[in-house]
Amino acid sequence: MTRTPSVGIVGMGWVGSSIAISTLHASAARHLLLNDIRAEVAEGEAMDLSHGSSFYSTATVESAPLERLGQCDAVVIAAGRAGAPEQTRLDLLKGNALVLSALAEEFRGYEGIVVVVTNPVDVLTRLFQRVSALPPERVIGTGTMLDTARLRQALARELAMDPRSVHAQVIGEHGDSEVCLWSSANVGGTRVRDLPGWHDALESTIEDEVRNAAYRIIERKGSTNHAIGLVTANLLRGMLQNERRVLTVSRVQEGAAGVEGVALSLPAVVGIGGAVEVIEPDLDETERVALVRSADILAGAAADL
Repeated sequence: MTRTPSVGIVGMGWVGSSIAISTLHASAARHLLLNDIRAEVAEGEAMDLSHGSSFYSTATVESAPLERLGQCDAVVIAAGRAGAPEQTRLDLLKGNALVLSALAEEFRGYEGIVVVVTNPVDVLTRLFQRVSALPPERVIGTGTMLDTARLRQALARELAMDPRSVHAQVIGEHGDSEVCLWSSANVGGTRVRDLPGWHDALESTIEDEVRNAAYRIIERKGSTNHAIGLVTANLLRGMLQNERRVLTVSRVQEGAAGVEGVALSLPAVVGIGGAVEVIEPDLDETERVALVRSADILAGAAADL
């Protein structure tokens, strides 16, 4: 392992390139290695990013083969096909499973942290962990970090507040069965549901906005890439600096909230060792039933492989 933080990114499409530039702006890595099945694309991205070195903290950027990425502290997997407007994330499963299964074989014995971004992220996180045989805490999916950010942004807009002052989480699948935790959403310690003027219809409206955000963006521009780039860079920085932040990342669960052997998002303490401690959220009955349903959907998708 290197003494200064090093990050490798596999897949230099829209998402991979957004992760790369966000990682540099976040000062999450001193060494950034880029890889793509199209070697010239990775090389071009590295050249382009290097030319902007006057505008981010000191870092080297270069293209590299997978063997060199195996020496990085963290490797981000952004390879695979993105979704079309009419596709759910689970519709991408079989094609992208072949890609990630082959990559996971290459990372057997890897000593760093793997961050899976490729969709469907939960099922592919489980697949990557099983094929690579890495410990569950060291194979992390970005999971519902982006959904949580979308929920906080929507709530902040509704409440006319800064999103950083809103405390709310989305758990379960990064997809159609995700679960917004309304029972614990709060601002300044006061539950959102107890705020003046709040009503149930707002929850349904915001939940629909969060759940369908990606589809609406893809309809307009073909891909979602900037927000997930920021999310991934934020995860990398906190993890490599061992901040031990609580984040809604996806990992293979080992009994937390009654979920076993399925990768999905629950709040977890994330540090240099990965998602090292899962924290069971306090769920009301509706949320608990919804989480079980989400886990069942993901287990069924994994079984189809």
